[in-house]
Amino acid sequence: MADNTRLGLAKNAKRDEFYTQYSDIEAEMNAYVEYNPDVFRNKTILLPCDDPEWSNFTKYFANNFERFGLKKLISTSFAKGSGNLQLTLFEMESPLYDEELHDTHGKLFTLTHDTNGSGSIDSDDIEFSGYLKGDGDFRSDEVRALRDESDIIITNPPFSLFREFLCWIMEANKKFIIVANQNAITYKEVFPLLKENKMWLGQGFKSNVGYFSAPMYEDYATAGQHKEGYIRVSGVMWFTNIDLSKRHKFLEMDTLEHNLKYNKKLRKKLESEYGIIEYPHYDNYNAIEVPFTECIPSNYNGVMGVPITFMDKYNPEQFEIVWQASGNTRASAPKSVLKELNYTKHDEDRGGCSVVHGKRTYGRILIRLKKGV
Repeated sequence: MADNTRLGLAKNAKRDEFYTQYSDIEAEMNAYVEYNPDVFRNKTILLPCDDPEWSNFTKYFANNFERFGLKKLISTSFAKGSGNLQLTLFEMESPLYDEELHDTHGKLFTLTHDTNGSGSIDSDDIEFSGYLKGDGDFRSDEVRALRDESDIIITNPPFSLFREFLCWIMEANKKFIIVANQNAITYKEVFPLLKENKMWLGQGFKSNVGYFSAPMYEDYATAGQHKEGYIRVSGVMWFTNIDLSKRHKFLEMDTLEHNLKYNKKLRKKLESEYGIIEYPHYDNYNAIEVPFTECIPSNYNGVMGVPITFMDKYNPEQFEIVWQASGNTRASAPKSVLKELNYTKHDEDRGGCSVVHGKRTYGRILIRLKKGV
């Protein structure tokens, strides 16, 4: 089973509990704190579907409660999740523990102060605040109320429910940092938010590869890629609307002529695919194909189609996103945008994918350089 299909399998099977490593959470959050040391100060953070016995999100923010100057930490667990298969010490040692409610009700955990008199606030001070009325589903009224109370929502949401989870956040106009598959970039519910700079990619996993604890899956990674106790999943990213330095970093580019003359990777691609060393024009869009982000020409003022992984390098001060070329473009793009792109329906475009010499490409983000950059 190829590792880059795991998220799709999880989505189809509704077995989508992938627990994030503490080190990955720490690396991501450090990027926001480095950009703005007060980003979490006096904030209430909600970690939905995060049992503190299993979830490293809860452990991480509890251990950094004082450092970040948090106001309150709220964690909820889902009764049907694998983390509910065993009792947590927080629940078992609480006078609120109820054996009958454990299996069917979600749980609420909070952290606000030093409960054990140690002189510091950390994970030992997490309090089991009781059972929810329902199973802890984020769509329930009670978890929705916790969402409304919070300032920032941070989690690795169920992969099968990512679209709905994101809409759930956006309708409340909350700040967030969440994990998703890179293909979410092209979702009709997601792409407009990226285009309008209402959401962007976070610091990211190394090479967009994450190692997750997943009780429902066995790891099939090769020996060199295997990590004991985890499964390897490629194509995972952090999505957020909280600012960080990476978002303002300018991409270094060479001229069109320089790329065509000296970039061996580009030359090989163009010659093998199209038989000529030049940036090809799409059959159905007034734009050129740029197969690699590193090969975006610095002196081309027209529209360019780039891989969706370009979003990991996107700087809104340097580039303008025109739209995307994907299977839902024809249905989702405003008519004015299709007219601007001089889009012409092609038998091979399957709803709006870019086509070169009669051959459909992978999904593309259609961009142009901003004037004066």
